Amino acid sequence: MMYDEILAKSFSKHEKKKLGYGAFFRCLLIALSFCTVFKPYLGPLPASAEIMTDKMKPVTNKTEPVIKKMEPLCDVTKRRGDICNINGDVRIQGNSSSVFLVSSEMSILAGNNNSWRIRPYARKGDPAAMNPIKEWSVKLSRRVEISPCKKNQSVPAILFSQGGYTGNHFHDFSDVVIPLYLTSRQYNGEVQFLITDKRPRWIAKFKAILKNLSRYELMDIDREQEIHCFPSVIVGLKRNVKELSIDPSKYSYSMSDFRGFLRSCYSLKKVNAIKLRDDRHKKPQLLIISRKRTRSFTNTGEITKMASRLGYKVTVAEPTMNVSKFAELVNSCDVLMGVHGAGLTNIVFLPKNAILIQIVPFGDFEWLARTDYGEPTKDMNVKYLEYKISTEESTLLQQYPPDHVVFKDPYSIQKQGFIAFKSVYMDKQNVKLDVNRFRPTLLKALELLHQ
Repeated sequence: MMYDEILAKSFSKHEKKKLGYGAFFRCLLIALSFCTVFKPYLGPLPASAEIMTDKMKPVTNKTEPVIKKMEPLCDVTKRRGDICNINGDVRIQGNSSSVFLVSSEMSILAGNNNSWRIRPYARKGDPAAMNPIKEWSVKLSRRVEISPCKKNQSVPAILFSQGGYTGNHFHDFSDVVIPLYLTSRQYNGEVQFLITDKRPRWIAKFKAILKNLSRYELMDIDREQEIHCFPSVIVGLKRNVKELSIDPSKYSYSMSDFRGFLRSCYSLKKVNAIKLRDDRHKKPQLLIISRKRTRSFTNTGEITKMASRLGYKVTVAEPTMNVSKFAELVNSCDVLMGVHGAGLTNIVFLPKNAILIQIVPFGDFEWLARTDYGEPTKDMNVKYLEYKISTEESTLLQQYPPDHVVFKDPYSIQKQGFIAFKSVYMDKQNVKLDVNRFRPTLLKALELLHQ
């Protein structure tokens, strides 16, 4: 208070006002000088400060997880068999018939389906073949849901069934051997075969083929208790719609490639059938496929004599479990003939330009004969002749009267289903060939061998 009074007395009112303005401008000048000196140190807040600031803000939206889109693991639209192509961390639990693709990320599959039930046998649509086949579960799973690997494998695997109609030579090749070749050949032996519905006799029968397709021991996956892990697995086999065939426009291989593979497996020497115009002094080799039970020739001796008179060197033989030995015999021949049946499947071992003569039993067999063997010869570079027997050449005449529906209307038997058709025309019928009527067919074969 004393200081204020002295100050008031020392200055006039006008001088006091000037003094106030001067003090204000001096303070402003000092503030500007301070900002100029310390400007380099007045930058933005450090990252840690920003993070702290962000943490203090209220959360409005959570970050959505990354979803990986994937194609379906399995294709169940194929006519002949479902097939799954699985790549990544694949784990197989054999004793539960389960295959898992393990993913650490959230994945979404087209169609919103992440599990399938697969019967790995290539004759889809045939309940008698498919129903006994073990069903496998294929599923996309997260890592936390699956037990860890116990045995890690470094090569891809193919899982397929040896059930169904295997044991029948035709189905051995059409349902398993050719599809297995088509599926596994791309790996050049670096693939593990996983067998379900194991049949030891089948494995022994096709040992040479299996060893040439895979360098690894077969695994009976049904008996495995531990988790096996693979970099990729195919469940099921690729299969062409037609029997005994490969469509080269859809796959990287052809039936010509497959037959070359068989020649290598069994060391078959004869590549081409005889050309009689070039080898007039040699006799063409004729192999007659015999059968012991049904659809067998009842006059094989008579057929052999007639063929020999025409200039053929004739051999009569029945296929055995020794595939290697019989393949060598078939490969040595120029003409193979037999009644419709699984034994004709051995045409796969014939040399190029050889001839198949299929004897078609009575009973409107043409559709089956051509589907199973007639059409497939086109892709094998094998020529095809067909001989349809007459009613008089069928032993059904000894079992039914001539006016029976079996002779008058075979189609009515077919309409009852394949089992009814098979029980009459396939299981009860043998053939007594009319050699005079059949003779022109053998002459036609000789003509083809001259070309």
